[in-house]
Amino acid sequence: MLFGRYINKYYLKYAIFFILGIAALVVVDLAQLFVPQFLGNIVDLLGDGAISAEEQAKMIQMIIATLVVAGVIMLGRMLWRVTIFHAAYKIEAHLREEMFLKAERLSQRYFHENKIGTIMAWFTNDIETIQEFFGWGTIMLVDAAFLTIIVIVRMFMLDSLLTMIALVPILLIAVWGALVEKYMAKLWDIRQSSFDNLYDFSQETFTGISVIKAFVKETQQLHAFAKAAKKDKDVNVDFARISVLFDSAIGVIIAVIFAIIMGFGGWFVYSFATGNNIVILGHTLDLKPGELVTFTGYFDLLIWPMMAMGHIISMHSRAKTSLGRITHFLDEPEEIHDKASAKDLKEVKGSIKFNDFSFTYPGSKEPSLKNISLEIQAGETVGIVGKIGCGKTTLVNSLLRLYNVDNHSIEIDGVNLMDCTIKSVRDNIAYVPQDNFLFSDKISNNIAFSNKELPLEKIRESSAFSDVDKDIMEFPNKYDTITGERGVTLSGGQKQRISIARAHIKDAPILILDDSVSAVDVSTEEAILKHIKEERAGKTTLVVASRVSTVSHLDKIIVLKDGELEAFASPKELLKISPTYKTMVYLQKLEDEVEGGDR
Repeated sequence: MLFGRYINKYYLKYAIFFILGIAALVVVDLAQLFVPQFLGNIVDLLGDGAISAEEQAKMIQMIIATLVVAGVIMLGRMLWRVTIFHAAYKIEAHLREEMFLKAERLSQRYFHENKIGTIMAWFTNDIETIQEFFGWGTIMLVDAAFLTIIVIVRMFMLDSLLTMIALVPILLIAVWGALVEKYMAKLWDIRQSSFDNLYDFSQETFTGISVIKAFVKETQQLHAFAKAAKKDKDVNVDFARISVLFDSAIGVIIAVIFAIIMGFGGWFVYSFATGNNIVILGHTLDLKPGELVTFTGYFDLLIWPMMAMGHIISMHSRAKTSLGRITHFLDEPEEIHDKASAKDLKEVKGSIKFNDFSFTYPGSKEPSLKNISLEIQAGETVGIVGKIGCGKTTLVNSLLRLYNVDNHSIEIDGVNLMDCTIKSVRDNIAYVPQDNFLFSDKISNNIAFSNKELPLEKIRESSAFSDVDKDIMEFPNKYDTITGERGVTLSGGQKQRISIARAHIKDAPILILDDSVSAVDVSTEEAILKHIKEERAGKTTLVVASRVSTVSHLDKIIVLKDGELEAFASPKELLKISPTYKTMVYLQKLEDEVEGGDR
């Protein structure tokens, strides 16, 4: 069996299915034992050539009994397939769900350090390996154990010497399996790692296909993929070679022993026909011809359990390795979690305070933000500007508890951020990220992501807020238009505005726009900023921008330089106290003059 703290609970949860399935397997195994016995009896009835009426009646009874047994076997096999495989697939579904929930709780750091392709391999290949063991592994284990024991007992009752000969392959298979199991587990781990690499490469290639085409690097990627695929093929061939060698060795052992038994059987038949007794090592064989047929039939029943033992060893080594990989994932510490004493953040007004806030990304030696101290009043609309890499996104992301921060370094409405439940914090913040991620779904579902029950009228109101309603209504399917993967069917500006509509419809006390109007034209940007000023009056809004014109009419502006706070004041005051802001304004004017615009 396969044991581990993440799967042991499922044995109890689906005990009824396993019990019914195993009971059906036992019934099938017992029923199969009657077939060799019936065949042996029929041979005995045909022994002298002449068949009496009484013997004919007995033979008919045997044939009918064989058909009944066949029916029982058929029904039993249907039952164990339905119950055991049902439990196996349920366990697979529960385990995948548990992994998905775990993935949602893990921090951003984990996904930066582990490739998506590798994680997806755990969710597919490794879980399916475990499901296979719970299904076919359970069946093979029961057959290999119960059928082997009961058949050997029956064989001993017929002849002990021939049975001892028949036990040789079982002992050889057990020894052979013990020798190769650890080696096969190691090969399976190498195989899975190779598959991870191939999955990573494929996922990265498909994600960046537009870049590959733009640089005409299809041939280069093809060669790189061929190299990765060849490495994966070689690893799989090595594993298959050992598996085939293992199975072939078992098959040879079984065939040799079967040939020996058949040889003894032929010798016995000849000796019986000539009236001579067979004595081996002082043991006299006194089986009747029908009993020899029964004994051979019993050994034939042993072939499947012996082969199953080989499959179980191989399957167990694979499942154990896959479970180890999944366990490693599920054991990953959750850095972002609620304190035991955490409380919900209620009736948020929207004031935000940074108290000597510094932040360093996990694994980095240099801090991204240093000693930020400022206070944003509830209802203010505040811009955040600075050069690329100065920490603008890091500052707003810290409010979402995507990373842990120092105690009392950030407060919302005077409450320590680390004392609040993560859900309540994120419920009170609407966020538009830089990458404007859209799901491959209807536009209406993307906008109403925070609440799928919202009516179309409400969705259109938010679309009008972000000035994208007119664009959507020009599509043939309007709000039922499918955006495609990551919104591939839409322009950059449309994706940005749909993302803004998605955040606006949440109607949160705090709204964060992280460089969210960079892909729209000037008039659209002005319309969105006007709607923010009008419709979000009394609510806090943070606007990260790369253009000064985006934030020049806001209440206040945060200016960051090299991760430090250079200034925090109104646009008018910043022209006096902030060199960085004055430079950005000057460069913006030059850009407008070059483009012939007047902003």
